[in-house]
Amino acid sequence: MHKTLLRLTAAMLAAGLTTGSALAQGTTGLPEYLANISGTTAPSAADLATRDVLQLNTSMFALYDSAARTFRRNIMAKHPIILALFSGAGGRMILYKPGQPPLEAPSVPMVYQVMKSTGHSVMAISQVVVPYIGNAADKSWIAPMLAYRSQMKSALDGVDALPIQADWKPALKTILGNNVAYMDDCMAKGVINLADLQAFAKKQAPDVKLIINWAASTQVKHWMEVLDGWKANLGPDFDKTYAAANTIYVARQNNVLFSTLAQYFGPEAINERLMLIETISFTTTPEDMLTSLTRIIADRTVGELFFGNYKLMDFELMGGDARKTIISEMQKRGKQAFLPPAVPFGSKQWPALITPGPGATSLDDLK
Repeated sequence: MHKTLLRLTAAMLAAGLTTGSALAQGTTGLPEYLANISGTTAPSAADLATRDVLQLNTSMFALYDSAARTFRRNIMAKHPIILALFSGAGGRMILYKPGQPPLEAPSVPMVYQVMKSTGHSVMAISQVVVPYIGNAADKSWIAPMLAYRSQMKSALDGVDALPIQADWKPALKTILGNNVAYMDDCMAKGVINLADLQAFAKKQAPDVKLIINWAASTQVKHWMEVLDGWKANLGPDFDKTYAAANTIYVARQNNVLFSTLAQYFGPEAINERLMLIETISFTTTPEDMLTSLTRIIADRTVGELFFGNYKLMDFELMGGDARKTIISEMQKRGKQAFLPPAVPFGSKQWPALITPGPGATSLDDLK
């Protein structure tokens, strides 16, 4: 067996030499098809050391994810959790009780979506026409407007059949009718002009404001009824319940779901058991929300363990030192640093703008 292997190896080498592959091997000893892609550049000691240290941070996230699964099980075994998630239907609320399957609350009454869709229809028309103001040569707005006009007319014709209270129907008819009339006028003129658009917006504003009020009232009353029931059902356990709502930047101020939850949890629970979690989209999944909530609660233990403050990790850990550096660097530049007041770890302030000042704060304040 051994002699046979030696003879085979010798034959292969001889074949390689006679075909000229030995020349292609060069000093690497590799055939050409490998030599073209093989080889590495040895990292410097500094590069290697940097890679090894940075790998610790990469590995940390895997360890965090593994530990988080255990943390979540432990938290949910001891604490009820309420998730309030934004949706186009007026939101979702889910109650997680220890040892029980999730309980999803009934949806906001359909009238909320009817009002919201009607209000959005006015805004949608502006999105169709605004790019073409003063551009008479471009007629590409006509096709989408014709399509939307057909949908608008169908909606207008069906208002009387909507399952909503009768005294709300006239406002819907007015809004949808004005939409159709404005689109007909645009198509008759074959051009979009600013004066017509401004007149349309001014005409629609009072009724749009009215249906916004109806939609908001419907939404809040519904969720308060849900929370009335859940709080009674949980009894004393409500005082150890965690809750979280999600928001994107534009919905952070006066966030409907968070503000409603706050009425039941009270001031002392804000940023303690009641959290507002910012996201990058209007909607997020319950799984993502639970992951974020678990991370917040679990990281508090790290702050207490290492620095003796349970709420430290709710804040940007490097923020304090960065703040000092910003101040000193601005002083070097002969300028005053522009920063918000420092707030203590564990602040119960609303996670939104709370400083009063001049200017409108609601639609009612606008003239």
